[in-house]
Amino acid sequence: MRIWVNGGLRDADDARLSVLDHGLTVGDGIFETVRTTEGRPFALTRHLDRLTRSARGLGLPDPDLDEIRRAVAAVVDANPVPLGRLRITYTGGLSPLGSDRGTAGPSLVVALDGVSRRPDTTAVITVPWTRNERGALTGLKTTSYAENVVALARARERGASEALFPNTAGRLCEGTGSNVFVVLDGRIHTPPVASGCLAGITRALAVEWTGAEESDLPMEVLAEADEIFLTSTLRDIQAVHRVDDRELAPEPGPVTAKAMRIFDERAGNDLDP
Repeated sequence: MRIWVNGGLRDADDARLSVLDHGLTVGDGIFETVRTTEGRPFALTRHLDRLTRSARGLGLPDPDLDEIRRAVAAVVDANPVPLGRLRITYTGGLSPLGSDRGTAGPSLVVALDGVSRRPDTTAVITVPWTRNERGALTGLKTTSYAENVVALARARERGASEALFPNTAGRLCEGTGSNVFVVLDGRIHTPPVASGCLAGITRALAVEWTGAEESDLPMEVLAEADEIFLTSTLRDIQAVHRVDDRELAPEPGPVTAKAMRIFDERAGNDLDP
């Protein structure tokens, strides 16, 4: 693996940041995960737009998007994989120990590894911890991911691939790395961004391409929905066959299956929608 670190490609064994980088010491950083197919990144412009929004929300300098595009091209060329997970990480850079940010400038890392296509369906659980819809980091894709690590570990222990959070008002919010959609009486619904969920790139495309509605939803909807599916960069649209102890259909339901077909067709016809 060859990785872009602060201006150039490095072999994996030589790809290093300072142990005093603020992204490491206090989680002062942002990131994007981009799917690549045969060396072609999907929806890169949307991801870079969100990276800039996250940087501004965190008070970091705007990232140099031209440099990031060069880094992406170099990393993709250096690491040929059929299906890849491209990770763009942008941090506060070399800083003092503590929360104050230093003056050395931000760090940029771009890496790529190969992944396998996800199955058509998956199991999820709900967790008792909440997303804070009014927090300073709400809506930002930051490297402060420890609560997702804890929740995802709980999901793995229970034979699931994702954990779903309520927000502080007890309403359905999101997964550790995905957005959630439910089908009620043939109509697709997903929590609004005001719920505290991340404005996912795949979420936005799914709403645009399928006509899904943003709706304030109670957690109890997971026990009532006819169909449930997740969206994310590497899942695209993935049906849910189990929520906690509730079993749904073992295959994608008709509404979800149609949404999956639409997404595959639209994404295949436009790599940068």
